[in-house]
Amino acid sequence: MALLEWTKEAFGTNVSKADEQHQQIFAMVNGLHESLGSGDRQAIGRQLDALIDYVAMHFKTEEDLMQAHGYPEFEAHKAEHDNLVQTCLDVQKKFHAGAIDITPETTTFVKDWLVKHIPNVDKHYGPFLNSKGIA
Repeated sequence: MALLEWTKEAFGTNVSKADEQHQQIFAMVNGLHESLGSGDRQAIGRQLDALIDYVAMHFKTEEDLMQAHGYPEFEAHKAEHDNLVQTCLDVQKKFHAGAIDITPETTTFVKDWLVKHIPNVDKHYGPFLNSKGIA
């Protein structure tokens, strides 16, 4: 069973690029979560690395759009992104050093962050960017 399910009602920002990327992030988190039972550290590491790389690319996409159009909440939004990225990079470094495992608690943390962030923070930029002709 999937850990996360993207729906337009719950997670849609009405910015198509962001919505497409959010759906991909959900799929990647689900894939990582489902792989945990395999015990294959190399496969888990590849999925973890791919997810972190994709999330960093997604955050840059959002931030570039917000900056280009003068989104007034840019600094606060970017701070949330920066905090998550730092947490993920710390986990990634410790995982690859063999100091920790990726566990269901890890993927649940990411799920909880997304479920809080997208509806409560990302959805705010949708109307603003749409008013600037970004859909």
